Amino acid sequence: MTTPEVEITALHKRFSTQTALDRVDLDIAAGEFVSLLGPSGCGKSTLLRIIAGFEQPTSGTVRIHGEDVTGRPPDKRPTNLVFQRGALFPHMSVRENIGYGLKLRRWDQSRMRARIDEMLALVRLDSMGERLPSQLSGGQAQRVALARALACDPRVLLLDEPLSALDLKLREQMQLELRAIQRRLSATFIFVTHDQTEALVMSDRIAIMNGGRIVQQGTPREIYRRPNSVFVSDFIGATNLLSGEVVGMEGGRLILAIGEARITVPADRASYGTGRRFALSVRPETVRLDRAPGAAGLAATVAEIVYLGSSVRVGARLGGGQLIWADLRDEETEGLDIGTLVALSWNEAAAALVEGNER
Repeated sequence: MTTPEVEITALHKRFSTQTALDRVDLDIAAGEFVSLLGPSGCGKSTLLRIIAGFEQPTSGTVRIHGEDVTGRPPDKRPTNLVFQRGALFPHMSVRENIGYGLKLRRWDQSRMRARIDEMLALVRLDSMGERLPSQLSGGQAQRVALARALACDPRVLLLDEPLSALDLKLREQMQLELRAIQRRLSATFIFVTHDQTEALVMSDRIAIMNGGRIVQQGTPREIYRRPNSVFVSDFIGATNLLSGEVVGMEGGRLILAIGEARITVPADRASYGTGRRFALSVRPETVRLDRAPGAAGLAATVAEIVYLGSSVRVGARLGGGQLIWADLRDEETEGLDIGTLVALSWNEAAAALVEGNER
């Protein structure tokens, strides 16, 4: 069995009376891009800082490439940390910033110059080596911070929301650039973010945190298509959460009552029993809307129409008051008005039965 590059076992952290991490377990493979995703205060940055050595856990262990580093200071770990705003030295040029860690390690001048040139090329800033941080854009400064962190060839690169201060277009560009760099280097990246789209775009695997715990982990596709709770379903992207009660079984499927409507779902997605309450998570892009009289599906009335540019989000209300959103192509909504009677449906495989409190 391959040794994980990072192995976190039963990690617990308390600050005075507050529990920041509650027995967290997480293994990360070499060359994997893992995002720690969750709302503010869920413990993701605390976990990253413990891996880096800037915080000590109350209990539990951190191993990197099989070695226990729990008690080691940051400079004795094979890690490097990229902060939210880069934290470049303002009086140093780009080259001097990138070479700072190499200088501390007493690299000779020729070797250091070659490594700095390599890092400048990696982040596509070859012509900007002599500039000061004040002469850089936000995206350029973050690339310098990334190059500085990578220059010393850490086994694990830790990134604490490094793109959050950038504007939307630049952030989207940097997401792709950062992912491309990680793939070229086959490096192990642990990335903290509260941005769901960012995690979906960049990650091999996502660990979703809430209340100091990892509540679900998996590939972006697994997390998005098969959330294991109302919290995860609601946190990752837009979804419709339809509250329902099990009222029976039919052909190996649960019959779920959602208001006056009855729908069936595969019985193997959760433990079940008559009277048990669940929520059905249905993504707006999987919802079909039919205006034909007598069409099969849940009867609803169009209540909202929101133009999003690349799509149109239509909200249709069921008889019991539940609003269901559907993301449609522009041409699919021609002639659609508030008050139009429609039938809503979706592929059974596109819905996920989840447990937890409704939002």
